Amino acid sequence: MYAIFAHSGSQHRAAVGDCVSLDKIDAPVGASIRLDSVLLCQNDTSVSIGAPFLGGAFVMAEIVSHTKGDKVIVFKKKRRHNYRRKQGHRQWHTLVKITDIAFA
Repeated sequence: MYAIFAHSGSQHRAAVGDCVSLDKIDAPVGASIRLDSVLLCQNDTSVSIGAPFLGGAFVMAEIVSHTKGDKVIVFKKKRRHNYRRKQGHRQWHTLVKITDIAFA
């Protein structure tokens, strides 16, 4: 059984027991969260597809940790003008473990 859900403008596939990296969620480590925007659920016998979301379906997850992603280098340059700017950025991510998938 698995589900595809949307979070912060991106879609993620998850099964019970999987760890998924999401954009930062403001909740403490160990907290349980409910993700309601489920697009698709599949179990052993059937597939349910929402239009756009499935009513009554949700994914329960537990927050495992808050981490930073890989560094992205932003480099700007204008030729022949001695203009160079280098900046780095590391995005915050939240690692969650899927504990339950429920749909009607």
